[in-house]
Amino acid sequence: MAPDTRGTSPDNRPRVRILVVGGGYVGMYTALRLQRKLRQRLRSGEAEIVVVTPEPYMTYQPFLPEAAAGSISPRHVVVPLRRVLKHCTIVIGEAERVDHAKRTATVTTLATGEDGTGALEIPYDELVIAPGSVSRTLPVPGLADFGIGFKTVEEAIGLRNHVIEQMDIASATRDPAIRDAALTFVFVGGGYAGVEALAELEDMARYTSRYYHNIKPSDLRWILVEATGRILPEVGGTMGKYAVRELRGRNIDVRLDTRLESCENRVAVLSDGSRFPTRTLVWTAGVKPAPILAATDLPLTERGRIRCTTSLSVDGVPHAWAAGDAAAVPDLTSSEPGTETAPNAQHAVRQAKVLADNIVATLAGRPARDYRHSYAGSVASLGLHKGVAHVYGRKLKGYPAWLMHRVYHLSRVPTFNRKARVLAEWTLAGLFKREIVSLGSLEHPRAEFALAARGHTHPGPPEATPPKDDGPPDTSG
Repeated sequence: MAPDTRGTSPDNRPRVRILVVGGGYVGMYTALRLQRKLRQRLRSGEAEIVVVTPEPYMTYQPFLPEAAAGSISPRHVVVPLRRVLKHCTIVIGEAERVDHAKRTATVTTLATGEDGTGALEIPYDELVIAPGSVSRTLPVPGLADFGIGFKTVEEAIGLRNHVIEQMDIASATRDPAIRDAALTFVFVGGGYAGVEALAELEDMARYTSRYYHNIKPSDLRWILVEATGRILPEVGGTMGKYAVRELRGRNIDVRLDTRLESCENRVAVLSDGSRFPTRTLVWTAGVKPAPILAATDLPLTERGRIRCTTSLSVDGVPHAWAAGDAAAVPDLTSSEPGTETAPNAQHAVRQAKVLADNIVATLAGRPARDYRHSYAGSVASLGLHKGVAHVYGRKLKGYPAWLMHRVYHLSRVPTFNRKARVLAEWTLAGLFKREIVSLGSLEHPRAEFALAARGHTHPGPPEATPPKDDGPPDTSG
């Protein structure tokens, strides 16, 4: 495939513009490698890399549970794209539509509604579409009103604040029903996000209870609901069973082969007939492709992912590439025909490297190479000093698995700056006591001023509610 040279028009466009939709694992790592490989062409103006992303940072999601527990500062869980991608053009906005036949993407930015000029039309020559995934929800009554997600750093910090606020409510109320509901925490989904978030927050809340005169660790009730017969399927059956025993040994109620039927009126109703009044329901039951994929003219699979070839190009579509959660990539290491690579971070990071190299090779007239990577295994944290791992056929549990979890993810988090800061925070956390402060007001920073400006007196502590989508809270710590 020869590069498209439409950029030689009088509008001074570069000869090749590469548009990257998405600033997650694939988007950031692809752009990072491209700016290294195309350094000379970028400097001369022959090439341009444009990254369209809703947020100005990439979130290292494996650290979200530790950020929620206070082990890592939230600003160290994210990687600022403008600092890392110095030679790329960063556009903060949402890709609303991609018309690959015309090689244009329609993008709305923060200024779209302010200047009245409408959405941007960004022309391109090569497309990398990697918007990732969004939470997969089901039509469960009450879920939209009371459910809390756990996919972004804002949700992680909001959940931490929410849990501590529930303990404040339980400590202050004189109503036993409100107290019980405030101290009941239900997590739906037994994958990485659900298990690690529950385990880390249970650890934090149990530690925090020592600072309340009327709350004991045994007063807290934690429930994990999983629709299948096991949790953490990525670490294998044996380690999954160990994880269940470990959680149950901490008085966490693990319910397998159980579904959430309803959570209306803050009552979690399960398929086994159980009913739990609760003020905290965390939904981590899977993900689905980002909605932008449906607004493209690219071929999709039955599950809504982009149909790709083994070289990470979009099947049958020249000058278009995809990887990560949004892409259905054939798994060449599987003995079963039709198998696709799993939508996880391990594949996403490695696919980004191959994808960038293939774009560079294609621009130079060289053949692209296939993506092939055998799954190395998985590690999962079950709270401080506890974990499970199944790596290269070896099974670890307890402290060794937890240590491997930290070492592995420290080696994978982007930039030396982030590695050093995370390591420093872990070291300090081992020397000093946990921080147990709730900064719930960060989610509504103007509330106090608005009351004062209207001449109202402070009404007292508001009733804690699940985080709402009022914009990202300040995560500066």
